[in-house]
Amino acid sequence: MARVRLAFADDHPTLLRGMQALFLEDPRFEIVATGSSAGDAERIASESNPEILILDLSMPGDVYGAIRLIARRQSKINIIVFTAYANIDFAVKALDAGARGYVLKGRPVDDLYDAIGAVGSGKTFVSPGFAEKLLEHIPGVRSPDDRRRGQLSHREKQIVEYLLDGKTNRQIATDLNLSEKTIKHYMTNLMIKLKVKNRVEVVLAVQSQLRQPFAGVPESSDGLDRAPAEP
Repeated sequence: MARVRLAFADDHPTLLRGMQALFLEDPRFEIVATGSSAGDAERIASESNPEILILDLSMPGDVYGAIRLIARRQSKINIIVFTAYANIDFAVKALDAGARGYVLKGRPVDDLYDAIGAVGSGKTFVSPGFAEKLLEHIPGVRSPDDRRRGQLSHREKQIVEYLLDGKTNRQIATDLNLSEKTIKHYMTNLMIKLKVKNRVEVVLAVQSQLRQPFAGVPESSDGLDRAPAEP
């Protein structure tokens, strides 16, 4: 079985060595590169082609810009933020830039393994506990009595169920015998109705209303769907 190609970027030498030692001992993984800055992360993405790039937010350089650039140019690379910052704004900004995982350094190492498994299957992972705080940040999800999902059309509810199952736009279109463009139209309507900005927040909002734990968010076949900017 082919090993998962990992790369790390963190400006704390001791932590970087610790992560290398942890995954070098695991035969499921291969470490293809390491770095210590946003610039290193961009170089690693272009030169080493890892399947998963695990990076810190507090490195020198524009880390969010690096995430955005890598997500746009090398969309097959799954980016996991591994950070000490339990900050809602930082998490939303990182996920919106294209990261597919947000793992807190104070959590058990199992979170990192779970994140690798989730992003490898096309989902987004947020450390448990912190994911609940992230939910509270999303407009329209704060109230326990909110039942916006009941306002969705039958087709929109169908699409939501596919999203919860980890389906991409293309897979949903195939299963429903619709065009991918039509699915994107429904996604836009869902974002407007739920008052959220992208498909990550659509699933978070619906899971909150269903009282389900955060399990993962499917990635779009062409990047993160976003609601149109307000005029």
